[in-house]
Amino acid sequence: MKLSRLLAGTALCAAVATTAQAQETLEMTSAFSENLPILGTAAVNFVDKINGISESVEFEHYNPGELVPTLEALDAVSNGSVDAAYTTAGYWQGKITSASLFAAVPFGPEAGEFLAWMMYDDGLELFQRMYDENGYDVHVIPCGIIAPETSGWFKNEINSVADLEGLNMRFFGLGAEVMQRLGVSTSLLAGGDIFPALERGAIDATEFSMPRIDARLGFYNIAKFNYFPGWHQPATLFELLINKDRWEDLDERAQRQIEVACMANITDNYAEGEATNFEAMQTNTEEHGVTIKTWSPEMLETFENTWNEVAAELAAEDEYFAEVWADLQEFREGYNVWNSNIYLPRPR
Repeated sequence: MKLSRLLAGTALCAAVATTAQAQETLEMTSAFSENLPILGTAAVNFVDKINGISESVEFEHYNPGELVPTLEALDAVSNGSVDAAYTTAGYWQGKITSASLFAAVPFGPEAGEFLAWMMYDDGLELFQRMYDENGYDVHVIPCGIIAPETSGWFKNEINSVADLEGLNMRFFGLGAEVMQRLGVSTSLLAGGDIFPALERGAIDATEFSMPRIDARLGFYNIAKFNYFPGWHQPATLFELLINKDRWEDLDERAQRQIEVACMANITDNYAEGEATNFEAMQTNTEEHGVTIKTWSPEMLETFENTWNEVAAELAAEDEYFAEVWADLQEFREGYNVWNSNIYLPRPR
């Protein structure tokens, strides 16, 4: 009896040791600092989820700049100097014309529709093909999503296109193309670089994310006019990039666990954004003297018409952008049959 117990214990120790030896550790850089709500917490939450369910793969979280700067993460994951990155494809627009179509589309789908196209239509296949055909050795998994962002923080009221002309503004993704057509000089800055740029006057205005996130970055200290709705980002999708060789070295069970953790993270990320922004808006107005502004119908029409011009030109210039854009538009036409009939009018 003692011998059988000893043998059983030895076997258990050997199994544990084998499991520990077999565990893969992936270093993951995040595009967002861990102390940034909704954006940064999503990366931390993903790591907690995957490390809580997997015995064969473990992720280590690193803040922006600890391994590589935010805007260098795609190249770093592709060349293998970093194993993985939690980020958003909109940061690669300067490298890949179609990238922002997989991050945030002006006047495009909100979160539910975006996920529907991504997970049950052609979106995810096109997403991976984009990286493959541009020579990036990465595997991509949707891993977070948030509802619309604010449309921007301005030092002065914006009542017409003339008020935009000549401004220097931090702006993200395809919306930046629209703002440039309207006379704004745009730049893409990582989150931590925005407030210093506002403070020293290098930029006059900014957009970044949701009210709670923007409040953490302190924009209300300098720019007192916060505009809505976020026409440029009706939803923002976040991606987990994993070096393709590292991904293929993982066993199928570990791969599925990563996918499950990302799907859970999408739910968590979306819920956190929906649950916590109204309080931030109230605090901004009541304690920080922020004026919440809504774009006039005329301004929104100008933004939308300009976006349609930009989209048509990008489709004419870039074959893959045209393919993705056409696929998304086809899906949206079908989705509208459902969307326009099923939902109650939203209360004001």
